[in-house]
Amino acid sequence: MKVEKILFPTDFSEGAHHALPYAVDLAKHYNAKLYILHIVHDVFKATDSHIPHVSSDELYREMSLWAEKEIDTCCLEEVRELPDVEKTVVRGVPYEEIVNFAEKEKIDMIVIGTHGRVGLERFIFGSTAERVVRRAPCPVMSVRVPEHRGD
Repeated sequence: MKVEKILFPTDFSEGAHHALPYAVDLAKHYNAKLYILHIVHDVFKATDSHIPHVSSDELYREMSLWAEKEIDTCCLEEVRELPDVEKTVVRGVPYEEIVNFAEKEKIDMIVIGTHGRVGLERFIFGSTAERVVRRAPCPVMSVRVPEHRGD
């Protein structure tokens, strides 16, 4: 199996934090480039609505700047030994942007954390990881947070 490009999408959640070591270990094992991607959720695009307000662009700009800093904060120690890491922040609907990025960059594997939502919460919020698995142009490793972490 040839794995040269690995995508790690992060929303900075506990699920993503738990999945990062898997992405890093795979990148080391395959000597692959690791792409770290955060999507600033574009609620206007997701709901097909537009609110003409100047501050919304400023809000997304601030959120993007925060996300760029957060990638460095949460991932710095883990990726320190990797020779080839690219960090990207985009605006859009998370699962769509993850799939688009994977197609555009010809990603070989995606490593994504899951929230493990069930019931009404899953119905309301959906599952980004599930949508990525169904639509991705490459294999996807989904990583759940262990239920009994301290045991």
